Amino acid sequence: MLLRILSILFPLFAIAALGYAVGRRMKPDLSTANQLNLAVFVPALVFGAMAGKDFRAQDHLALLLATLLLIAGTGVVGWLVARALRMDPKTLVPPMMFNNCGNLGLPLAVLAFGQEALAPAIAMFVVSNALQFSFGIWLLDHQARLRSVWTSPSILAAIAGLAVGMAGVDLWPPLLTAIRMVGDVSIPLMLFALGARLADSHIQSVGFGLFGAVLRPVAGMAIAWAVAWGMGLAPREQGLLLVFGALPPAVINFILAERYRQEPEKVASMVLIGNLGALVFLPIALALTLR
Repeated sequence: MLLRILSILFPLFAIAALGYAVGRRMKPDLSTANQLNLAVFVPALVFGAMAGKDFRAQDHLALLLATLLLIAGTGVVGWLVARALRMDPKTLVPPMMFNNCGNLGLPLAVLAFGQEALAPAIAMFVVSNALQFSFGIWLLDHQARLRSVWTSPSILAAIAGLAVGMAGVDLWPPLLTAIRMVGDVSIPLMLFALGARLADSHIQSVGFGLFGAVLRPVAGMAIAWAVAWGMGLAPREQGLLLVFGALPPAVINFILAERYRQEPEKVASMVLIGNLGALVFLPIALALTLR
């Protein structure tokens, strides 16, 4: 069991560690690469997975509903804890709700559950992404305009992929192969960029960071277990949901907190310590899943 968990997690943390080492030594500017990833590579990954013959949206409706319940549940926990401890809910709730289901979640799903788990994991990623750039931004700024969520390349790619799949359109196989090859760039680039980002960041609010970094995966796994049990999900879907619940806060939470001036130093600390804490909580989630 331990060797299997290590074999699943090693590629993820090895690539992130490489990004960290390169970030510390060379301090590369990955802003253009990250923009390309969000605008080209990730949309190609999303479209390639959803437009294939092996993806049927109706097969994943229960999992997507469970994902919505999980995200909402972690948000409620964050709000209750923030109010109880007299914190600003705007600081704690977004990183509680929106986790690193892109950088870590997608490759982890494939390594743990096989290539056939990529499509449902991408669907979960799209749900989380759409919520973060709509409801998540509204949480930070009630006056924000939310039209941009429908012009996001990943959302457009998901809509296009679903339309192609549901219409039964058979794309020319070499074209679909080319799209998937472009999409294959996204996952290792996400992991590498995550490591480089960690090398360029500093931890300030250590106490808040530790508290949030533990609360997020603990609450996420507890809610995931309750939702999966209550909905009677199939074993693979249960595993995907439990791993999703254990993921640390997404790096984009810090970027949005900085943009909207919502205590970015606290959010950055929670994100940094949370991603380091994934070394503890992801093996626990995998152990529970593989058992």
